[in-house]
Amino acid sequence: MNADLILFNGQFHTVDREKPLASAVAIRDGRFVAVGTDADAMALRGSGTQVIDLKGRCVIPGLNDSHLHLIRGGLNYNLELRWEGVPSLADALRMLKDQADRTPTPQWVRVVGGWNEFQFAEKRMPTLEELNQAAPDTPVFVLHLYDRALLNRAALRVAGYTRNTPNPPGGEIVRDANGEPTGMLVARPNAMILYSTLAKGPKLPLEYQVNSTRQFMRELNRLGLTSAIDAGGGFQNYPDDYAVIEQLAKDQQLTVRIAYNLFTQKPKEELTDFKNWTGSVKLHQGDDFLRHNGAGEMLVFSAADFEDFLEPRPDLPATMEDELEPVVRHLVEQRWPFRLHATYNESISRMLDVFEKVNRDIPFNGLPWFFDHAETITPQNIERVRALGGGIAIQDRMAFQGEYFAERYGAKAAENTPPIKRMLAEGVPVGAGTDATRVSSYNPWTSLYWMVSGRTVGGLALHSEGLPRQTALELFTHGSAWFSSEQGKKGQIKVGQLADVAALSADFFSVEEEAIKWIESVLTVVGGKVVYAAGEFEKLGPPSVPVLPDWSPVVKVPGHWRPASPMQAQVHQCSGPCAVHSHSHERARLSNAPVSDFQGFWGAFGCSCFAF
Repeated sequence: MNADLILFNGQFHTVDREKPLASAVAIRDGRFVAVGTDADAMALRGSGTQVIDLKGRCVIPGLNDSHLHLIRGGLNYNLELRWEGVPSLADALRMLKDQADRTPTPQWVRVVGGWNEFQFAEKRMPTLEELNQAAPDTPVFVLHLYDRALLNRAALRVAGYTRNTPNPPGGEIVRDANGEPTGMLVARPNAMILYSTLAKGPKLPLEYQVNSTRQFMRELNRLGLTSAIDAGGGFQNYPDDYAVIEQLAKDQQLTVRIAYNLFTQKPKEELTDFKNWTGSVKLHQGDDFLRHNGAGEMLVFSAADFEDFLEPRPDLPATMEDELEPVVRHLVEQRWPFRLHATYNESISRMLDVFEKVNRDIPFNGLPWFFDHAETITPQNIERVRALGGGIAIQDRMAFQGEYFAERYGAKAAENTPPIKRMLAEGVPVGAGTDATRVSSYNPWTSLYWMVSGRTVGGLALHSEGLPRQTALELFTHGSAWFSSEQGKKGQIKVGQLADVAALSADFFSVEEEAIKWIESVLTVVGGKVVYAAGEFEKLGPPSVPVLPDWSPVVKVPGHWRPASPMQAQVHQCSGPCAVHSHSHERARLSNAPVSDFQGFWGAFGCSCFAF
């Protein structure tokens, strides 16, 4: 039995405790058939076998995001200017102005998720005046976490907000002394005002949505991601908004495996939605690249406890239990797995009351279900989750909102938010993810950095001791597989499992903590096929697909910021304008910068401060 692909001379961290390390693997028909020494793998070499020398690279199982809005994010990726990792507000505004100049009418410039002001050298958000100066005529929408959005004057006009526009329930249109909208929208605490405003912007046509989704998957592959569980999302209607991903699956163009949950969109009509879906959608229908995964993360709108740490914790309405129970009862009767968004322990307690009541009548009896987020869950409620056979999908929202949480609830509370170590000690299944793209970054290495270091993207130390690196990796691979009922099928480099791996630009297990943020993949394999390659492996990968439309932000800013050199980048003191450190021109070193063939994107903004 000859292998289709052999990868050798690597440092494989298998996430298999029976065989934690290997130097080579052999792959046939998309699965591992040998994991061990170079000789073990080479014994399966045939005349048609592709053989790749990994040159000692650290190799891990393909990363699996337990909570990623990939389908919705893919439809919009080519429309969005990403500020993820950008080191200064001056740079961010320069990027925004450049994009505004390139964006044709009636399109908007949209900065949606993956950043906060604490990452900037200036430690502040842009002002409305700065947005209006950068883009006087092109509509600009800038989303800040779950709490607010900034609209320039052009965006206010096209969105239709005037002095006569009433505040929606749970939201505020901030006004000046004359009653005119200023351009700031605030969630108090309902984020619907933010998302409904974003939905007013023009969409991409179908052809461009297909391209956009492929660009997003390539960006995820660049970061070593090979699987994701799509949590649905607001304004993501089934089946209409799934047409693009289903077409890509039919055409065998998916490079990320997706398990998707169905998310109700109609307040007070949630049970009707789920009855329709359980009657028309077969559980786990699809294949290993695109498959149905159950219900949620929205089950009923009254159970949504919005995670805006700038606002006091919201109390769920008294009707929540009466609305949640029939939905959960129906899902358990139909043996449909479900997930439920829950931030606060107070909400979780009431939700568990409902689950336990249903379980007494209709035993869960091994039915997979889980909470998403669970930042402030207590040990008692963790035990209740375990008793019902549930899991907890944790995300890195504290990496982006930790400063606000600590200010409201105190540094001591932030030390144990979420209590991952206690979850693991109790034996509850835990999977890691990002909750990207509208708040957190989709970059899994930002999340892994947060788990290991205990620090926010702005550098605030939340925990004195983070998770061991091996544990963090387990949560982002083998751990997440439980949440799509695929444990034993993927998440480990193990004979019989799906052959998804990423060879990394730096050794995750030995680099300094700060360098974790800059790790990327130089060779990503999904199902035994190379889907992304860079640096010395570039010729082994498929060619990139041209970005459509040609004015898309992705043309000039292709994803998460990274150093612009294939060598270790050293930013030095310069004598002129510097797009990287224009705020101070101070010395800084990005140690262990990733090996990448990317030559972009600071050169597009006139930076000459990289010394090689």
